[in-house]
This record gives sequence, structure tokens and C-alpha cells, in this order.
Amino acid sequence: MGPPTAQSHPFAEAYATEDIVLQTARSLARELGLDSVTPAAGSVLRLLAAAGSAKAVVEIGTGTGVSGTWLLRGMRPDAVLTTIDVEHEHQRIARRIFQEAGFASSRTRIITGRALDVLPRLADGVYDLVFVDADPTEYSACADAALRLLRPGGVLAVNGALAGGRISDPSARDVDTLTIRETVRSVRESEEWIPAIIPSGAGLLVAVKR
Repeated sequence: MGPPTAQSHPFAEAYATEDIVLQTARSLARELGLDSVTPAAGSVLRLLAAAGSAKAVVEIGTGTGVSGTWLLRGMRPDAVLTTIDVEHEHQRIARRIFQEAGFASSRTRIITGRALDVLPRLADGVYDLVFVDADPTEYSACADAALRLLRPGGVLAVNGALAGGRISDPSARDVDTLTIRETVRSVRESEEWIPAIIPSGAGLLVAVKR
């Protein structure tokens, strides 16, 4: 069929549609100056959760509930999403969004705090998916934590893997890009992961734990 054209990426991004709940969550995120996963990236998260029949998922970076809603819609009906964020006010909005999306409060465990302080308190080897969408300078540490948290066959997904298009630019030496580049490299070279880059939205680094 040939290589993708310039129109391919916009079509892929527009393929996923969002209902009024997700549109509202996205609008609230914009008002707060937050970046959310694009609909295409959200649909990938839903797919990953559904493909793994995920029952226990960790989300680092609650925001206003955009990515959490996509994840919950792919997870099993009895599954629980543990979502972590430093901003309580953002999580208050996300809690309302999850309720509007039809999820009982028992389906989410919302923890306010810095991810690197919270993650050590979570159990080893019991999670099906870990999604990271927070401070890029903590991506490497979050990926290391995911290796402990995930069961064999569990999935790590890291948002922003293309570093705003700077990932392959050797002149890009800002801290965020350097950290993302190092995380992408270390996951690729580790024998404990089976990785791929999915160029949806800001780019998803996805890896399966061996």
C-alpha cells in the first residue's frame, strides 16, 4: 500500500471520537493549562487495557480525567484504576468526570501526592498496565518503578515519547528531552522489556514486561 502520506497522521488522529464527557474533561484541562492525551492516543490506551483484560492499572498524572476515562473504558468491569497526581483540585474534577462517565467510585483509587513518593507503597507484580503522563524528568524513575509493579506480560505506556518532535534532534539538549531520550533508549536496550514507539498524539513509548 506504500508509505504513509502527509494526510495519514491527521486521519489516524481523527479516527478516534470522544463523547460529551471526554470533551468536557478536555475543555476543563485546557482551561487549567494542562495537556491531555489526544483522542488517538487515548484510543491506544483503551486498546491496550482491553487487549490485556486489565484489572489493575496505575496512572501517573490524573489531570482532569481524560486519559483515565479512556483507560477505564478498556478495563474489565471489575477493574480498579489507581491514579496519582500532585494536584488535588485536578483530581476533584477528574472524580466528577469519572462519575459522569458512569464509573462507580469503587472503580478508582485517587491518590494525591508525588508519584515517586507514592509508587514505593504500591504492591509488586500485581498491575496489568502502568501509564506515565507526568513530569518528564521523572520518566526514567517511573519506568523503573513500573518494572517492579507490573506482572509478567504487563504493559508500560509513557506519553510524550517524541518529546515534541525533538527526540531525534541531537541539538535538543533541554532537560525534558534528554530525560525522555534516555528513557526511550534504556527501555529499548533492556532485556526486561519488549518495546515499541507508537506515534499517536505526542508519541507513546509502549513496552511489555518479559
